[in-house]
Amino acid sequence: MSGRLSGRSALVTGAAAGIGRAIAEAFAGEGADVALLDRDAERLAEAERGLAGSGRTILAIPCDLADADAARAAVAHAVQGLGKLDILVNNAGMLAPGDVLNLSLEDFDRVLAVNLRAPFVVGQAAARHMVERGLKGAIINMSSINAVLAIPAQLAYVTSKGGINQLTKTMALGLAPHGIRVNAIGPGSIMTDILKGVMDSEEARRSILARTPLGRIGEPAEVASVAVFLASDEASYMTGQTIYPDGGRLALNYTVPVG
Repeated sequence: MSGRLSGRSALVTGAAAGIGRAIAEAFAGEGADVALLDRDAERLAEAERGLAGSGRTILAIPCDLADADAARAAVAHAVQGLGKLDILVNNAGMLAPGDVLNLSLEDFDRVLAVNLRAPFVVGQAAARHMVERGLKGAIINMSSINAVLAIPAQLAYVTSKGGINQLTKTMALGLAPHGIRVNAIGPGSIMTDILKGVMDSEEARRSILARTPLGRIGEPAEVASVAVFLASDEASYMTGQTIYPDGGRLALNYTVPVG
């Protein structure tokens, strides 16, 4: 199969649903072999079945990324199953509500373990493989507009995404001499399972759209298209950057009318 990622092998974390699954599907559609990683084994198997007819090698790896040893083993499993790893997407993430006065230390540690420590652990293991093999690979970390805009009741999540932006820059600088590019994607409001539940509330729907200049919620496929670009040779001179598919959210300093 020809495509912008033909001949390449990718690992996508948090690939059982939402943005991660959309990225895995887009990568396979562009000719890449793909390893899908997620802690939800049942939905992971469903995603694997959904890609079975893509004509590419598809590998499902159940893994809880909060376990650093399991995360490193998952990278080794992906390399063994695909033969190599040219592309990594650190997409897996989680939320734990709480502000500075009531967030528990356990929830803070749990969110940072998945959202920030795991991208370092998985990214380090993948980068070492790429350097050892002499591969000019691409690593993509999933950030958020909340790396820039804070939400008081999501202290741990916001903190983790701010860290992702800096992790991306430092990884990019450290790996540039090896020809490995590291970038991030910072989505705005995207129609994932979590947001679908929120949008059932008219008040929440109007609140979200009031701060979205394009006047609609983004789709996972729209984030996936950015990931394909960053993983491809089209982004060959980009590293250390965060791209924000956010419907104009970060440019907005007011609210817009909602129909």
